[in-house]
Amino acid sequence: MENPNMPAYGGSAEGGKTRYLYPYIAKDLVKKMVFVGGPRQVGKTTLAKLIGKGEYQNPLYLNWDNRDDRKKIIAGQLDYESDLLIFDEIHKYKQWKNYLKGEFDKNKDKHNYLITGSARLDLYRRGGDSLLGRYHYYRLHPFSLREALGIEPNLEIGQPLKFVKSEKIGGIFRDLLAFGGFPEPFLEKNEITARRFHSERIDRLVREDIRDLEAVRDISALQILAEILPSKVGSLFSLNALREDFGVAHKTISLWVEILERFYYHFRIYPFTSSVFKSLRKEPKIYLWDWSQLEDRAAKLENIVASHLLKAVHFLRDVYGYKTELYFLRDRDGKEVDFLVTVDRKPWFAAEVKSKDKTVSKNLIYFAGKLRLPYAYQITEDDGVDFEKDNVRVVSASKFLSGLV
Repeated sequence: MENPNMPAYGGSAEGGKTRYLYPYIAKDLVKKMVFVGGPRQVGKTTLAKLIGKGEYQNPLYLNWDNRDDRKKIIAGQLDYESDLLIFDEIHKYKQWKNYLKGEFDKNKDKHNYLITGSARLDLYRRGGDSLLGRYHYYRLHPFSLREALGIEPNLEIGQPLKFVKSEKIGGIFRDLLAFGGFPEPFLEKNEITARRFHSERIDRLVREDIRDLEAVRDISALQILAEILPSKVGSLFSLNALREDFGVAHKTISLWVEILERFYYHFRIYPFTSSVFKSLRKEPKIYLWDWSQLEDRAAKLENIVASHLLKAVHFLRDVYGYKTELYFLRDRDGKEVDFLVTVDRKPWFAAEVKSKDKTVSKNLIYFAGKLRLPYAYQITEDDGVDFEKDNVRVVSASKFLSGLV
């Protein structure tokens, strides 16, 4: 039965939008702890508090960065009457996994548990996972086109994407491209707000979040790396080239890149390997969680598509348990297609971003034949484009993104 207090999907709640993961998290909280990871300022705390207010009578929010809350957590002074305990940034506590395990095992019949953090909680503090089987993990993404429209996901594995018809699509796409999908700049749609957001987010990410958790000696170099990575978007990503630029060991630059990825600054996708063509088994491609800070228009368009595809892949995995992955295609002869989505390692659909070019990509036709792809899409920035040729559907970026999550 639906909760009458729960805001409608995509509707307004406490001055903001109800996020796409709300109903799934609310449902899972009844049985297990729920972890919500995602970039700084993507809306995790707001979502957690909305769920607390909409689904519970007496939720309790505790932030590890708050001194009083930290004392309560360590002393175990939690409100007995609270039906939902929200722990924010508790992964900064060295014993956080054992603490949550003991708390959940002892009091799971009294409280539900929602844990949020700006680092990858499923990987952090690696080693034996004492929480195994006790939690579900979600990754909260920035706003996407379909979410901004307020339309629930309607992905069906093995089937073509279902696009949305709406006069709002073009305007929302342009806003997302300009301001990104992070709530503050996207909802305000103000260039000054966006510039300040980018500057402050990177500074706080490196000098607060990462400094608190990682033993990085040269924090300034890490921040310089964060400022350099946008220029690498969409191209093959070489750690060796970066190592030479910074004059450090390969192990050091690899660690720095991994740390920034762990804190949701960027993500990497890797080439798909197959026996039906001579695939490239080398460098990945890199994209940013906040595509709006890119200056190159073509790179920004490719990044927004990559981010939407990753959101769809994570949604299908986190919510429904499908083994979905995002790759790109490249063979040893240099033929390349930007994106491939797979389920259980089986190709589902490929997507090539061509900006202004509507001539069907020969590489897309080539790989579609080699892999016997069920569906292939070529994406253009121009509005109002939608036709099929050589089994490739050429479609406007705004329309394509409306078929995802």
